Amino acid sequence: MKEKAREFAVERHGEQKYGDLPYFVHLDEVAEIASKYGDKAITVAYLHDVVEDTETELEEIENEFDSFTSKCVAVLTDEPGANRKERKAKTYDKMAKVGGELELALLVKAADRLANLRACVAQDNTSLLSMYKNEHPTFKSSVYRSNLCETLWKEIEAIVNA
Repeated sequence: MKEKAREFAVERHGEQKYGDLPYFVHLDEVAEIASKYGDKAITVAYLHDVVEDTETELEEIENEFDSFTSKCVAVLTDEPGANRKERKAKTYDKMAKVGGELELALLVKAADRLANLRACVAQDNTSLLSMYKNEHPTFKSSVYRSNLCETLWKEIEAIVNA
């Protein structure tokens, strides 16, 4: 299913860019970070932005994959809002309430944030890195779960506290 998820996401994201790079570079990075947590994590990693950033609907994810994958993508999809601050506040509130098996989505969110932070450092994107650092306390209080993916969080903390 992970190969199907990659093909689906790459096709849906089409010509979108991640900075100057094709969007699949970001998707591959998130999937690679999530890979040590299993195939379901990889599948969700590839699909994590597809509803938020394309015309894809959650129903399509459920039909093409399964209900669990669709529910995880729903957790990862930003809530509507007038601006980033409002969208993130609503989304982090939603994530703070996630428990049980859907915590896999939070693991993927941590992998996504780590990929974003690594890219900021590699590309010397200080303004975007600063935004992530400012959001970090709220992000962590909403997404972090003890013993879920501690190695990812250690690297995230090292970057935001550098």
